[in-house]
Amino acid sequence: MQFNLADLFESVVDKIPEKEALVVRGAKRWTYRELDREANQLAHFFLGRGVGPGDHVGMHMYNGSEYVVAVLACLKIRAVPININYRYLAAELRYLYNDADLVAVVVDVEFGERLAAIAGETPKLETVVSVGGELPGATTYEAAIEGRSADRDGLLPSGPRSADDLYIIYTGGTTGMPKGVMWRHEDIFYAGMAGGRPYGEPMKDPSEIADSIDPAAGQLATFPVAPLMHGAAQLATFISFNMGQKVVLNRRFDAHEVLLTVAEEKANVISMVGDAMGRPLAEALAGPLAGTDVSSLIVVSSAGAILSEAVREQLQAQLPNVLIRDNFGSTESGFNGDAAPGSGPAGGMRFTVNERTTVFLEDEKRPATPGDGRVGRVAQHGPVPLGYYNDPVKSAETFFEHDGRRWVLLGDLGTLEADGSVAVLGRGSQCINTGGEKVFPEEVEAVLKAHPDVFDAIVAGAPDERFGSRVAAVIQLRSGGAPSDGDLEEFCKARLSGYKVPRLLVRVADIRRSPSGKPDYPWAKDLVTRAVRPPQ
Repeated sequence: MQFNLADLFESVVDKIPEKEALVVRGAKRWTYRELDREANQLAHFFLGRGVGPGDHVGMHMYNGSEYVVAVLACLKIRAVPININYRYLAAELRYLYNDADLVAVVVDVEFGERLAAIAGETPKLETVVSVGGELPGATTYEAAIEGRSADRDGLLPSGPRSADDLYIIYTGGTTGMPKGVMWRHEDIFYAGMAGGRPYGEPMKDPSEIADSIDPAAGQLATFPVAPLMHGAAQLATFISFNMGQKVVLNRRFDAHEVLLTVAEEKANVISMVGDAMGRPLAEALAGPLAGTDVSSLIVVSSAGAILSEAVREQLQAQLPNVLIRDNFGSTESGFNGDAAPGSGPAGGMRFTVNERTTVFLEDEKRPATPGDGRVGRVAQHGPVPLGYYNDPVKSAETFFEHDGRRWVLLGDLGTLEADGSVAVLGRGSQCINTGGEKVFPEEVEAVLKAHPDVFDAIVAGAPDERFGSRVAAVIQLRSGGAPSDGDLEEFCKARLSGYKVPRLLVRVADIRRSPSGKPDYPWAKDLVTRAVRPPQ
């Protein structure tokens, strides 16, 4: 056996077949044996449709058991599951379906019209499996698995699985069209799944996965509340399976439903994405769901987006006995490190990173020296992706070799501190240049969200004839909140350098974010630009 995700999952199944593997609120419960057998059935269906090693299968669904089963089914036959943002419309879907070379897709019926709109423009797509009902030309999920063998025999007609099999995660596309990050199974196991041990030394042999599980011991329950189409939720799910835990899912994120599910399932770990999920959870606990029994919680882990000081403090006040982890990582790097005490955009984001993460000075083509104060790109070496699928130009810009090691350059700018930690300044692609001064939106957003009347905020650069760009903010106020522009400006002036203070505020009823909670910067940029230069 190698470090192949399907092999690892099956080794856990064989060790604890009757333990619970998956619970979906409002649906049924699956033991490891039941989940494995259903994945085998769907895998046999795919094989019968000509899907095989290296073929790409889309996951166009909300969270649910079908999503998990479909991913496992692909991995079992050495096909590649492809995550699809369910908020995408025709143009984005057309791009992704074709860029990813999808030959099959498993799709919720809610998205049938969107799929139909691009049906004639996806020439490689031959198999559609519909979940939750019938769609023209599709096989229903129930029909796909009905009568199929539930055994593993015959799933590998083209040869054994490998640590080199691919796992692809498409980025959210918040700054352009999405890109497919290509990981070897073994590399993502170490970089994104903690090498099988989130709180200890990584495993050195795949047999250690099953050997480390005690069938007589109790189970922890992990609850990825983000959509499975987001890399953080996928990785959290596999980390849990690799440890023989129970995975709990809700169909979509709703703070009230999440807390009720925690109480019902006695969830121990919540995996979420930044302020967009953290603030609603904190406010639900402080308000309508005060007193809900969430005493089972041990860890709340955030990854994939900023967790500001204000929201972290809100959460900690409601969950005083819970460890709140603010993780730093990306689709291209997996896990890089944890926020250091006191870290945050307003006072400086500093992360204690693993030994493979540093700051790379592109102009000098070398890693920064600890404490030199030089600004570079946060980078990681070791088990990193092979590149972007179908994009050799972007791959060459992001992935490279240096001193005989593979490296990936992240989008974040930072400095390497004297103690080896990394101070992250923000995303270079979102940096606002105003009169020669650089402003990172994350810092300004954190200050705005600390105002008692501001629920959410996204900061972007608006056109300015004198300075090129001015700092602007799109804000969502709390119900009943009515601060003037002057009030918010004075609040920011007390906490930010003058050139960082927003000179334009656009109020909206709801901030637009991706389903995973990431800010939609192009949308915010368009809003503030229109506020300065209304369309003629």
